[in-house]
Amino acid sequence: MPESWVNSGVDLHLELAGTGPRRAALRQALREAIQDGRLGAGTRLPPYRSLAADLGLARNTVAEAYSELAAEGWLIARQGSGTRVAERPAPGKRVRVPKKAPAASGAPTHNLLQGRPDISSFPRNAWAASTRRALTAAPNEAFGPGDPQGRIELRTALADYLARVRGVRTSPENIVICAGFSDAIRLLFGGGVLRGKLAVEAYGLGFHRALLAGADVHTVPLGLDEHGSRTEELDGLRGVGAALLTPAHQFPIGGPLAPARRIAAVDWARARGRVVVEDDYDGEFRYDREPIGAVQALDPDHVLYVGSASKSVSTALRLGWMVLPERLVDSVLSVKGERERWTSVVDQLTFADLITSGAYDRHIRRMRQRYRDRRNRLVDALAAQAPHIDVTGIAAGLHAVLRLPPGTETSTVKAATWLGLALDGLAGYRHPGAATAPWDGLVVGYAAPPDHAYAAALDTLCQILPHPP
Repeated sequence: MPESWVNSGVDLHLELAGTGPRRAALRQALREAIQDGRLGAGTRLPPYRSLAADLGLARNTVAEAYSELAAEGWLIARQGSGTRVAERPAPGKRVRVPKKAPAASGAPTHNLLQGRPDISSFPRNAWAASTRRALTAAPNEAFGPGDPQGRIELRTALADYLARVRGVRTSPENIVICAGFSDAIRLLFGGGVLRGKLAVEAYGLGFHRALLAGADVHTVPLGLDEHGSRTEELDGLRGVGAALLTPAHQFPIGGPLAPARRIAAVDWARARGRVVVEDDYDGEFRYDREPIGAVQALDPDHVLYVGSASKSVSTALRLGWMVLPERLVDSVLSVKGERERWTSVVDQLTFADLITSGAYDRHIRRMRQRYRDRRNRLVDALAAQAPHIDVTGIAAGLHAVLRLPPGTETSTVKAATWLGLALDGLAGYRHPGAATAPWDGLVVGYAAPPDHAYAAALDTLCQILPHPP
C-alpha cells in the first residue's frame, strides 16, 4: 500500500468487538463513537484506505461500512470533501441557533475599570505576520526546553528598545523574561531574592499588596503628595530592604515622581546597599508632557526595572521582563528553576520580531492616539456635565482619577453599581497603614469600552457624580 494512503486522514481510535463479521463490527463501533460524542457532527473521517491500514482490514470492508452508514444517515459522503459525520439532533430535542449569547447574570452595562487596554485593538495582522517570520527564522533548539532567562532574540530586542524609548541602561545578559509584573513579585519576594521590609506607595494596587502579604513581606507605606511618593522618608525607615515605586505615572493617583525625589530614592539605595523596584506599567502612553525616562538609568546597579506587554498589547500574553543588577540575575534564575514554566517561546519569538520589525512602535503610536482621544472625550464630558469635579493623572496612562467631595465616594460607587457602571472607588487602593489623609475619588479607566458604548458610559458616569452643595 502506498505510504501516502497509510499516512493520510485523521487519527481515529476504534475497538472492533466480537469475533463476527468485521464489517458489522466496524459499523457498530462507528455508530457508538457518533452517539457518545467522540465523533461530532462535521468530523471528517479518515479515507477508507487509511482506516483499513490502521485496523488491519480490507479496503472494501471499510468502504462498504462507510457506504452503509451513509445510507442510514449517520455519515455524509460528498465528492471532493470526503466522508463526514452527519448532523443528528439529540433524541427529543430540537436543534436551534440562538439569536445571541445571553448576558452574564449581573454583568455591568458599562465598564470603566482601570488596568484594561482596548482588547479590540490587539494587532492581529502584525502579530500573525511576526509569528510567521519568527517561526521561519527560529533555530530548532528554540523548541526544546525553555531557557528560564528567556529567548535571546527577545532579550536582545528589549535591550535595544528600552534603551531607545525609556532610557534604560542594560544588556541582554541582565534581562530575565517573566509572566508579567505579578510573576516578577513572586520571583523577587516570594523566592527570597529581596529580603526585609518593602517600602511602597501610600496608594497602589491591592492585588500586589495581597501577593506580598502571601509571601510574608511586610510593606511600609511612604507618604504621597502632588509631587509623588515622599522618598525622602526612606532614610528614616528601619529594616527596609527595597522600595517599590511607579515613578513615570504614580498608580493610581497619576503624575510623575519629582526629580529630587527620584534622586533621593537612588541615593538611599546606593548608600544602604538596597534596591528600588521600578514598576513601569504604562510608560509608553503619555499625552501632554515630554517623555520621562526610567529611574533605572540613574543607577542600574541599584534600580531594578520591571515592564510588561499587558497595557501595550494584551493582558492575555502574560509576557513581562525584569532588567536586573548583574548581582541578582543568578538568584532570580535559581528561583525560576531550570525551565521556563509560564511564558511561551512562540510568544517570546513573536514579540521580538514585533519589536525589531517596527510593528510594535507603529502599534504604540496608534494606541497612544486612540487613548488620547478617549481621554479627551472623558475630560470634555466632565467639563460640560460636571465642571465641579477635578480630574487628575490625565497626562499619561489609561485611567484618570476624579476627586470627589469628602464623604461622597461610597454613595457614588453604589449609584454606579445601580446603573450598571463598573468602576473603582479610590479607597480600595489606599494602603491600610498609610499616614496620608484619605481622598474621596473614583478611578476611571477609559481604554476598555467599545467605541459604540463609550458615549453612553460617559453619560452614565456624569449622571452618578455628586452635585455641588
